[in-house]
Amino acid sequence: MITAHALTKRYGATTAVDGLTFEVPPGVVTGFLGPNGSGKSTTMRMIMGLDVPDSGSALIGGRPYAELAWPIREVGALLDAKAFHPARTARSHLRWLALTNDIPLGRVDEVLDQVGLTSAAQRRAGKFSLGMSQRLGIAAALLGDPGVLLFDEPVNGLDPEGIRWVRHFLRGLAAEGRTVLVSSHLISEMSMTADRLVVIGRGRLIAETSVADFVARSGGGAVRLLTPDADAFTAVLAAAGAEVAGDGDGSLRVEGLTAPEVGDLAAPRGLRIHELAPVTASLEDAFMELTQAEVEYRPSTAPGAVDAGEGER
Repeated sequence: MITAHALTKRYGATTAVDGLTFEVPPGVVTGFLGPNGSGKSTTMRMIMGLDVPDSGSALIGGRPYAELAWPIREVGALLDAKAFHPARTARSHLRWLALTNDIPLGRVDEVLDQVGLTSAAQRRAGKFSLGMSQRLGIAAALLGDPGVLLFDEPVNGLDPEGIRWVRHFLRGLAAEGRTVLVSSHLISEMSMTADRLVVIGRGRLIAETSVADFVARSGGGAVRLLTPDADAFTAVLAAAGAEVAGDGDGSLRVEGLTAPEVGDLAAPRGLRIHELAPVTASLEDAFMELTQAEVEYRPSTAPGAVDAGEGER
């Protein structure tokens, strides 16, 4: 279990994390989402004891990271894909970690095999692609067989096969009863990976809920209506106080009325309905809707303009 309580971190006049409180329970994948600059990486660094909070606490199993007897055996983390000496081979990097943490050396080959790097074990890590570096970082996180795992953007640089592998791998770790916290800017990928979400913006909590409940908050209860009587239906719906808009595919998007209420309006008037269903938002739609006020960097609307936040992660 990871517990953050009133976690706050400032850098000069900038508040990176602002009174953040949330929990990450075991047995599920918790996605950590937020716009660029929202404080995700800073929060994960404070959980790992790499940054000291100005106030509040970040605990792992009820204790700060610095008080863990054998940290690498209790917590594994991938916060920087290039956190290795570039001249060392993949195997020697992991052997060094194992020797300094009293971990059996046989574990090195086990984790190399888990992440698919057995054939590259004798290559210098400095020559690895970003995707291979991510795999080595995941291997290092797994080395002590910890019950708590943190991954910051673990699919950066991976090809589609690698992304799919990470997805199933993270879910498998959670199924073993481990605590798994993973941040990603690939919202569609999080929709297939995470069970729960912690969503922040400008260092503050926006939502802490299941993926299904988070998505249900978006869309405003809109319904999709497909009818050959669009003009007549629009007039009836507007008179009933609904907002109606065309969706570009010949259907109508109706807000302010439920699907049964729309059906009840149609029946006595003989209006035909070919399709009537609640609009289901995607996780990306819900994320954009709930975080739009928290985006730090916005592109100019001018043609050819470059986003001031390009490259910020």
